[in-house]
Amino acid sequence: MPKIYTDSSLEAITGEFSRPDVHIGASEHESPFVPFIENVYIRHLAFDVRNGAFANILWVKKGGKLGRHRHRGPVFACTLEGSWRYLEYDWVAGPGSYVRENPGAIHTLVSDDPNGMKAFFYLNASLEFYDDQDNLLETLDVFWYINHYVSYCRENGLEINQKLWI
Repeated sequence: MPKIYTDSSLEAITGEFSRPDVHIGASEHESPFVPFIENVYIRHLAFDVRNGAFANILWVKKGGKLGRHRHRGPVFACTLEGSWRYLEYDWVAGPGSYVRENPGAIHTLVSDDPNGMKAFFYLNASLEFYDDQDNLLETLDVFWYINHYVSYCRENGLEINQKLWI
């Protein structure tokens, strides 16, 4: 016979059925910056396989550029350090700037800042990279990002942080 809950308060139900809150500290011991491409690193913070979403800190060192790409879902970003921009737009995101990207547009992220940039990104759905002739080069989804993180940890003898999975 199924258990009948006599205490149906929100606190009791939440305490029993929700996932625990998670804290990922600033130390790279909890999540390292993983090399992505030249002058670009990713610090993975969350993987949500049920919704195809992932969160990270993108670190582009000075003179760094993330290739031309298109998002298949919405993206939310907040600049933490330095500045960055898209070649296709006329704005520059500096510390504290918030950026919301809608699916579909192709753009190229660059950092001209002499100190580079770091920004928090929350992405939904896949990310597609294109060459200058609009040929699809690679599609990155939540499973690609998981592999990126796990492979790096295994190759470098680092513990895989299970708290990164939502």
